[in-house]
Amino acid sequence: MAAVAVAVVGTGAAVVFANISSAAVPPATGEQVVTATIEVSGVFDGENQRFVGGGDLGDGGQDEGQDPLFQLAAGATLRNVILGSPAADGVHCSGSCTLSNVHWEDVGEDAGTFRGTNATVVIEGGSATAADDKVFQDNRGAGGSVTIRDFEVSDFGKLYRSCGNCSTQAARTVRMENITATAPGDTLAGINVNLGDRLTIDGVQLVGEGISLCDLFEGNDTGDEPTKIGEGPDGTSCVVN
Repeated sequence: MAAVAVAVVGTGAAVVFANISSAAVPPATGEQVVTATIEVSGVFDGENQRFVGGGDLGDGGQDEGQDPLFQLAAGATLRNVILGSPAADGVHCSGSCTLSNVHWEDVGEDAGTFRGTNATVVIEGGSATAADDKVFQDNRGAGGSVTIRDFEVSDFGKLYRSCGNCSTQAARTVRMENITATAPGDTLAGINVNLGDRLTIDGVQLVGEGISLCDLFEGNDTGDEPTKIGEGPDGTSCVVN
């Protein structure tokens, strides 16, 4: 593989050249077709099996309101899972949850959607590719946080989006650590500055060109399309360490 330009953010370096491959998905140990959402409480270890949608979950389109392959109860953990194509609406968390070494080979509508109040979400390890729009959609109420660390993403719209027009809005906190983002891509995060969102970025490699660190929006609770009012770190809502 030829060397590609890598902008390194948060490590003291500016631009380096390196050989970086696409997100490494572990070899699948088997495959399951999911025709009804898998409900998870406690810990679900997929042992690196691939799960693909079938039946009503097999559309693979971008329609809103699709059901997920996995529905995690508050406090649940999903680990060592590969979501193949189609992946429907990926993974939903009803409250606090942990996604550990979860890989999306072809993001459907969204890879993960987060709900609940005072919900703490941790995404550690794993990867996602081919997201026409968002990878992670944050619809949480007040409190808690989302942490994304040691994660690889490629061919995407936004790695994270704080809901810009939910009927119930709140200030949301998100932290990104050790992220590798490979073009084509739009932005690492979309946040609502008028609602008090705060994004902290610590250690990101941007492979290729055209990926911004953050887009700044004016969110609302009316359902209207949110207005983009800026982009890039502002030292308050979007902070790069």
